Amino acid sequence: MTHFKDRTMILAGDIGGTKTNLGLFTRGKGRPLPKVIETFSSQSAPDLEHIIRQFLEIHPASVTHACFGIAGPVANGKSKTTNLPWNISEDRIKKQFNFHHVKLVNDLTATAIAVPLLNSDEFFPLNQAERIKGQNLALIAPGTGLGIAMLIYQNGRYLPIPSEGGHADFAPNNEAEMKLWQYLHQHYDHVSIEKVVSGSGLGNIYRWLKDSDRLNEPAWLRQKLKEMDPAKTITQAALANKDVGCVKALNMFVSIFGAVAGNLALTGMTTGGVYLGGGIPPKILSKLKEDIFMEAFTNKGRFKELLENIPVKVILNDKAALMGAAYCAAMLK
Repeated sequence: MTHFKDRTMILAGDIGGTKTNLGLFTRGKGRPLPKVIETFSSQSAPDLEHIIRQFLEIHPASVTHACFGIAGPVANGKSKTTNLPWNISEDRIKKQFNFHHVKLVNDLTATAIAVPLLNSDEFFPLNQAERIKGQNLALIAPGTGLGIAMLIYQNGRYLPIPSEGGHADFAPNNEAEMKLWQYLHQHYDHVSIEKVVSGSGLGNIYRWLKDSDRLNEPAWLRQKLKEMDPAKTITQAALANKDVGCVKALNMFVSIFGAVAGNLALTGMTTGGVYLGGGIPPKILSKLKEDIFMEAFTNKGRFKELLENIPVKVILNDKAALMGAAYCAAMLK
């Protein structure tokens, strides 16, 4: 059990559909300094307050400032999580735990806030384009769902712009993707980008390939898909080159991911850079290093040259959202 007595103790949270990261931070010169971080199963808890209570029992601290990045829309200090049956309220958390300041932000907003705070060794560049300071930035993060955010440069600083762009329409780029869309449209009322570019999206691509007789599923893989998380199973088999169908599924996923990232760059004119966050990109880094992603990213007709000059980087720090939430909390007054 750890005890903290710092005058300004910050509690930061990154609340996802699968897991919740909580951490205690103190103010730092350039960015908040982590003291302790714990990970909890989101789906095992009835609400966020339950997890906060567990965390503070393990690490008692006099928290003054708190900020939580939520996987879901935030409005008027409240959020109904997208992939969890939780209703979260700033006022309720503030009253229950007697915190002085509490803020809820979208989880991608929290990650976006962290991007300018990260060091060069916390990124992996996918191209050689140089970042231009003072230009807009984009963030796209596939994991349990798909998060999107932008950082607009104004008056010498970056302003995070939250978005639910992951729920926008999936736009096919070729005949195979059109057939994928038709397949998904039979199963879902709305075929969003998240239905394709996310962990479950990779599973959807694989099932379409299987159901359309585009692959033969070996018995060992069928068994693993039953026993393990399908996205993890498909990814591991593809990266190890153990199954042709899994390779096809991951290649298609990466191509669509690249196209969506390129669309985001055009939408926000994010010539300062596009950053790939979330749980999936670091796990498929070897695949992202291939030409598939960048070819799809730059395949924008007359704007190909513009896209080629935008730096694209994978965020390697898996606690970036937590750091961004801590920085947000530190700014509360």
